[in-house]
Amino acid sequence: MIHKGVEFSVTQLMPGVWKWRFQIGDRVFTGKTEAKLDLLAIRRVQLRIDRELNNLGLGRPRGHRDRD
Repeated sequence: MIHKGVEFSVTQLMPGVWKWRFQIGDRVFTGKTEAKLDLLAIRRVQLRIDRELNNLGLGRPRGHRDRD
């Protein structure tokens, strides 16, 4: 899957436990999350990608919002 140009994977280890992985540049991020639904696990990884992009200064500038 791809989120904001970052390819990531989410794999179920056992019911309710998911392993995730993504890479930004040379840095590889891995971890586990607990979630009953696959979509919730995916969303958590997407939020982590957003946080890491912001930490690296690659995300949206602060205060920028989409306008309707």
